[in-house]
Amino acid sequence: MIPLHKRYEYSPIVKRPTYEWPGGKRLAFWIATNVEMYAFQAGIGNDPAKLGEPQNQRNYAWRDYGNRVGFWSLLDLYDEFKLPASHLCNSILYDFQPELFERIRARGDDVIAHGRTNAERQKGLWEVDERRLIEEVTATFTKQEGVSPKGWLGAAASENATTLDLLQEAGYTYVLDWPHDDQPIWMNTRKGKILSVPYPAELNDAGALIWRQHTGREFADMVTDQFDEMVERCEDRPLVYCLALHPYIMGQPYRIRALRQAFQHIMDHKLKDRVWFTRGNEIAEYCATLPPGLIP
Repeated sequence: MIPLHKRYEYSPIVKRPTYEWPGGKRLAFWIATNVEMYAFQAGIGNDPAKLGEPQNQRNYAWRDYGNRVGFWSLLDLYDEFKLPASHLCNSILYDFQPELFERIRARGDDVIAHGRTNAERQKGLWEVDERRLIEEVTATFTKQEGVSPKGWLGAAASENATTLDLLQEAGYTYVLDWPHDDQPIWMNTRKGKILSVPYPAELNDAGALIWRQHTGREFADMVTDQFDEMVERCEDRPLVYCLALHPYIMGQPYRIRALRQAFQHIMDHKLKDRVWFTRGNEIAEYCATLPPGLIP
């Protein structure tokens, strides 16, 4: 037997019961902005010129550009199109760049826990150490925002064998680490269920532009192609479209122009009335109200 997991069972999307999003909508569209902080010349992180390049002042500064400039440019773009968003934030940002959260709160957007810093990974931590990390991150968000976070994405979507158990036990209701479906899916933990909300490995600027070396214009084409296909398919079943962006990547001015054109395409689409423009928390909260059996 090959190694398997017991988090969920196989469920072909064409054989599931159907339901609708609020207002009779069929496609839930949400933007996930990854707001991250890295260590200086230590830990791990992407490089703008060479894959696998050691940590240095240049690639640190490139990533820091995202929080100094790119984040603000992306949120200006969201405001331009009146698009809600969710922000997947490292908890260490509160200590060094609290102004980011002022802008997020002013928009009424979600803050989703994204670990402590993207300079580290959860993978390989012993259970007691990972529990301590999750508790630290959760306590920071709860103190700063006044409410405990409901959603979690590990740094680089990294997990261990008991990560979902620890998250559910810490009070999280949904996770974004499993890019296995276009609908939310209930996943098993040792003490109950936790929801998997679709978050993309493919429609993600880090994977597309850094690792697969696509251009910003090509990525914008992916954004519109994904929308065109999903807004037609959602007539048959409810779907979730998530767009994952990193301010240090897509927040570069020349890429912003391409993304603006993609957003304009979406907002002008003849089938836009099928779309629920929403946030991660809202998707999870709505799923929790649906009768048992509608969501696998």
